[in-house]
Amino acid sequence: MKTRAAVIHRLNEEWKVQELDLQEPGDNEVRIKVMASGLCHSDDHFVTGDIAVDLPMVGGHEGAGIVEAVGSKVTKVKVGDHVATLFIPACGQCEYCARGMQYICNNGAGMETGMGMDGTPRFHDADGNQVGGVTRLGTFSNYLVCHEMQTVKLPEDIPFELACLASCGVATGFGAAVNGGVKPGDVVLVLGLGGVGANAVQGAKHAGADHIIVIEPVTAKHDQAAVFGATEVYASIPEAQSRIDHLTNGQGVNVAIITVGRVDGDIIGDAFRAVGKSGTCVLVSVGQSTEGISINPQDFTNFAKHFQGVMYGNCNPTADIPQLLQMYKDGTLKLDELVTRRYKLDEINEAVADMHAGRNIRGVVIHEH
Repeated sequence: MKTRAAVIHRLNEEWKVQELDLQEPGDNEVRIKVMASGLCHSDDHFVTGDIAVDLPMVGGHEGAGIVEAVGSKVTKVKVGDHVATLFIPACGQCEYCARGMQYICNNGAGMETGMGMDGTPRFHDADGNQVGGVTRLGTFSNYLVCHEMQTVKLPEDIPFELACLASCGVATGFGAAVNGGVKPGDVVLVLGLGGVGANAVQGAKHAGADHIIVIEPVTAKHDQAAVFGATEVYASIPEAQSRIDHLTNGQGVNVAIITVGRVDGDIIGDAFRAVGKSGTCVLVSVGQSTEGISINPQDFTNFAKHFQGVMYGNCNPTADIPQLLQMYKDGTLKLDELVTRRYKLDEINEAVADMHAGRNIRGVVIHEH
């Protein structure tokens, strides 16, 4: 069948919206009519080369839609189900899934090619050339085919434009806090108030933090911080330092969570130095791919500090995404407030420009069918 999709062909170029051919689902695959896709900063890292992938590639991994067709061996979902996409498969059987770590499922290997689990493409252009899909998905297409292990069933009363956010940004940010060591009474520092950072704030609040300090250089976002549970917001760590010292008797924060749009070793070093004794620096952001972090190794030993990398919020998405959506229904998690603006697929480059300019907490592409 035909589908319309936003494709990146070369590094640092704009997305091109074009018609593609979509392969029929294999035995263990499903075809999803994509209704909404979040604009996650990770997709921009594929454009800049911060995350190396094979091009051309259909963008998008933060999706929600309706199952339209299933392969002969699919058991997880059925036609008509509402689903969210998982950017990392969750097989439930490999060593890591069996140990409760779906966020590093072994089936995530090879995602940079954009090919299906069998190593072949699901998208082709008009000339028959193969086109990959980001993380084997490609939610910037109004239809996609993926393995059933990259889906999780949704309640039908959750709007697609909110459900798609739970598939990545909400789970990643919320999990970074609750699985990153935030405890009741903590002073927490969150660097960056985008879609992931706002949910790190929500996660820290849920975990019982007494003070949640947000660092966000885009001052237009400052009013938004309190909506998600921040107790104070500053443009930089130096501006916040006196407040941090006051709250911690000069000792430093308990947890610092890095959710900036693009991270480098200097930012990591700044966050690590802001952490106090036995505190934890949690790294969520992507960016610098070369070696080099400006950290004094003695801080690890002399102050018993911790450094924690987080993938997918270190959560188990097949269980945690439904739980997060139930929290939304119960009124204990904010999702509506995350969506700053909605875009059509043809407005994808405008949406990316707004993300770069810091105009949105989260932009969402609403697909037309």
